[in-house]
Amino acid sequence: MKNQNKTHKFGAVIAKYRKAAGITQAELAEKLELSNDAVSRLERGHIALSVSRLFELAEIFECDVADLLNTGSHRIQDHERQLMAMLNKLDSKERKKLFDLIEHLIQWKTNTLEQEPE
Repeated sequence: MKNQNKTHKFGAVIAKYRKAAGITQAELAEKLELSNDAVSRLERGHIALSVSRLFELAEIFECDVADLLNTGSHRIQDHERQLMAMLNKLDSKERKKLFDLIEHLIQWKTNTLEQEPE
């Protein structure tokens, strides 16, 4: 039962990284040369991966193998990797616009907080 819980958590981590990378189950299956059903079962924790597949996933998701294995982590690095995966989908002009938008949002928030009565 304990191992089943670990594979379930690991499957959820794989699904999280796949979604953050903007990859469908079918696309991941193609990259791993697996069936769509195998990827689905992997994400539901019904099957375990070989070490070589684990390294393939880390390469696909552009992360370290340790990140995939650290299933209990809600570290900021997880968010950084998700952001990087999203940013990698944008060209340089789109990234600049996004950074400008974020800077404006932060400035707006700062100004709004300064204007609030105490």
